[in-house]
Order: sequence, then structure tokens, then C-alpha cells
Amino acid sequence: MDVSEGAVSIEVPEASGGGEGAASGVFFNPDQELNRDITVAVLRAFGDREERAERYFDATAASGIRGVRAAAEGWDVTMADVDADAVSLARDNLDRNDLEGEVLLQDANAVLHDVDRVFDVVDVDPFGSPVPFADAAFANTRDLVCVTATDTAPLCGAHFESGVRRYSAVPRNTEDHAEMGLRVLLSTLARTAARYDVGVRPVLSHVTDHYVRTYLELDHRATDADAALDELGNVHHCPECLYREWEYGLLEGERQGCPHCGGDNVVTAGPVWLGPAHDADFVRDVREHLSEEMGRFDRARDTLETIADELHVPFHYNQHKLYKRWGESAIAMDDFLAVLRDAGHEASRTHFGGTRFKTEADVGEIREAVLAAN
Repeated sequence: MDVSEGAVSIEVPEASGGGEGAASGVFFNPDQELNRDITVAVLRAFGDREERAERYFDATAASGIRGVRAAAEGWDVTMADVDADAVSLARDNLDRNDLEGEVLLQDANAVLHDVDRVFDVVDVDPFGSPVPFADAAFANTRDLVCVTATDTAPLCGAHFESGVRRYSAVPRNTEDHAEMGLRVLLSTLARTAARYDVGVRPVLSHVTDHYVRTYLELDHRATDADAALDELGNVHHCPECLYREWEYGLLEGERQGCPHCGGDNVVTAGPVWLGPAHDADFVRDVREHLSEEMGRFDRARDTLETIADELHVPFHYNQHKLYKRWGESAIAMDDFLAVLRDAGHEASRTHFGGTRFKTEADVGEIREAVLAAN
């Protein structure tokens, strides 16, 4: 089956993607086209900013679509896979697009630990958790590590024990579970990088459909690793009144109950990443590097526009759930955000969903602003 994405055309197995038989043969997921479109735009924007960056490594090649698209952008591409059929297909897909690149039948960790190789950008996009590749990626990448995680149930706390084992954190399955998953992942990656005296700075992150994607710019000093660890802490959530608060530090502070409603069912998640999950200027630059031949151009443009304007608050609220809790009908989101801003609170939409918003106001202040506007 031939598939066209962006400026390239590749061959993929008929059974790839979400249909029956997808687990057999070389995997190709058409639902990840948005992910790949944004990746190409990131490579364009980052390449303009870091002109010396030229070597790109796709750690899990599969059909080779991601590496082929990077090669079409002028990157010096290396791909790896432990499946011989995948390696053969990735090579064929480079050839059919008249592109150069190296495809290795080798485990990505072994490639990354090869002292004769240096990569500027490493892309870890496995099926499931990226954790098995994280140490090697941070220990041996110069500039940018791109990470996808598709095991969202452990990340967001729906599969609690698995999340604790895999990510060395306590995830909680609250209504802002998508952002919970993102910030648990960022925490794990920051702590992994710090073991190698590497600091991470998320320049773009998004949670789309059933995966988490983040791009981490690296700084190679112990003080940078320390600064990244300073961005970790805990989020406290009251399921009764939906109050939230956060605190910095790796040690959990004692909770005596919810300070808003007095409930004693407050749950704590952590350590999670509390710092910014994106760089607004970089996100806007990436948006400008999208191009209309991309299959998910419109969705990518809208997603990046929303992310660029998101507040750097480490959780979000569901407007409809708040209004339901208050026994009232929700108003239009733009009007609702205007109410909060008129009351002196910063507020923004989020890319996590149309009824989700961020604000530095707590639930009491949100309710007070709504009552005052009625």
C-alpha cells in the first residue's frame, strides 16, 4: 500500500495502523500523521535556530516514514530497528524518494552508545513507553530529544501500579488526566537526564488522541540539570470541590484536607513537572514552518496556536464540570474567559479540549468571578 505524507511517498504493509493484523509485520500508524507533520515543522524551526544541527536519529524506524520525511528536509538521517523487515522497508522507502540515509539493524540503545556516532536530534517514538530508550538518548544527544509515549493509561494513573513502576512517580487519574500524563512523563525524562548532568527545557509539548509528545532542548551542565530538577514538585487535587494547588520540591508536603471545602479526600500526584511545558516563541515559530502540503496542516496550525497562548500553570480545569458542580448552565468559553480576566485573573484555553481552561485563580476565586458577573 502506497502512502503519501508531506513531500514523500512510502510503501507500508496493508495491515498497518489500527485495523486487524496491525500487530503483525512492520507497524505504520496513519493516525500519527499530525505528530509527524509537527515533527517536520519542529525540525525546520530548530534547524534555522541551530544551524550546526544536522544529524537526526530515528530510534525506532518501522516503515521509515519519520526518517524519510526528515531526510527530505535535508537532515543527515540515521534510522534503527531490530526487525529485519522494517530495516529493509525503511531502506526501500529512502530509495523510492531518491534520498540518502543509513538504516541499521540494531537496537537503538546500542547505536546511541556507539562512541563514533554523534547525533544532534534524537527521536524516540516507540510503541508504548519511551523509558527503555531514555537513558541512552539523554546521555548521547547534543541538542534536542523528541519523545512520544503511547502508554497513556499508566501515565495518567488509570493503570496506577504500572505507572508507578514505569515512571517512578505517583500518577492520579483526575479529570485533567491528559495533562497529568504529560507532566509525569516530563518529570521522568528530567530526572533521567539529570543522571547525566543534562538539563532539559521543553520547547513544545502536546497531548493528542492517545499519545503524549514532547520536544526537549538540552543543556549539558550539572547546574542545568539542577535547574530542571527545581521544576519538579507535587499537585494536590480535591475530587469533591475540584480544588487544585501545587508545591515545588521532591518531598511531598503534608495535606490536612482541602483548604477550600474541608474535604479529606485530597489526592497527591508527583513528582511531576511544574515548569513550562512549551516555549511560546518557539511554538509560534514552529507554526510558521508548517506547510499546506501537510495532511494535518489545519489541525496542526490550530493546535500550535492554542498551545502558544496557554498559561504556564501545571494543571487545567474543565469548565463544564465546574458548572455542573455549581448546578448551573455553562456559558460560552470565550465569555467565561472574559469574566475571569475582567476579575483580574489570567486565563487561557488549552489544547487538551474545548471545555478546558487554565487560570492562576483557585476554584473559590473562579466561582466568585462568575457570581459577580451574573
